[in-house]
Amino acid sequence: MPLVHISLRTGKPAAYRQAICDGIYQAMRDTFSVPEDDQFMTVSEHESSDFRYGASYLGVARSDNLVFIQITANATRSVEQKKALYQCIAQRLGQSPGLRPEDVFVNIVEVARENWSLGHGLAQYA
Repeated sequence: MPLVHISLRTGKPAAYRQAICDGIYQAMRDTFSVPEDDQFMTVSEHESSDFRYGASYLGVARSDNLVFIQITANATRSVEQKKALYQCIAQRLGQSPGLRPEDVFVNIVEVARENWSLGHGLAQYA
């Protein structure tokens, strides 16, 4: 049950933002075995003064089209699954909406299964 937060600079049309959500969701289904309809995502847009990044940190040439993707997920995936997810997200977002792989920044935050309540005040995974 990943929870995804997507941050980007303002000015992109709704279809562009939707393509990002769709690509991430499909990548999680392909590599993390996320079930159908397990879609919990937010998109935040930021003015340039509120969106900072290292334009060349670790030798990656980023542009103002950079997208931050933070995925909170259960601590159950292998390093290989995570690497596959990163690759799949970059590939899918390259296809649509046309992001360069240099502009796809992904961070996974792992949590214990009991750290989720998906409604009704219950710990569904505990």
